[in-house]
Amino acid sequence: MAAVKELLRAEADGTLSFGDYTLESKTKLEGFEHQGDIYKVKTFAEITKLERNGMFVYESVPGTAVENFRASEEEVSFEVSGPKDAQFTLEMEADTPYEVYMDGKSAGEMTTNLSGKLSVSVELGADTPVPVKIVKK
Repeated sequence: MAAVKELLRAEADGTLSFGDYTLESKTKLEGFEHQGDIYKVKTFAEITKLERNGMFVYESVPGTAVENFRASEEEVSFEVSGPKDAQFTLEMEADTPYEVYMDGKSAGEMTTNLSGKLSVSVELGADTPVPVKIVKK
């Protein structure tokens, strides 16, 4: 999967794609309107961060490319890629259990902390995308 050169784009199926881990310096795009929400992305080799209406949505260290990002109250799904292993953090419902699936296999159940953050490590490399699905229990 290639980096998202537009930094942030809406896909025909209503999902979002964002992030360019090939950039050497921090680059951002603000004021991107999608389905009534305003998005902001900051991305480069060291970090990728997405905000919706000024609120945290996604962050990865180091930077990643995310395609087909879809979030509902019950489930978050996307494909993530990058040149090396990464950790991503999502804003979810506070103190709630979720089942995490990576590449179609369960990686186990995780519970968000009191601020609603869910952090997951993912093995990446060779620009091969890893499908991620997180389902509320």
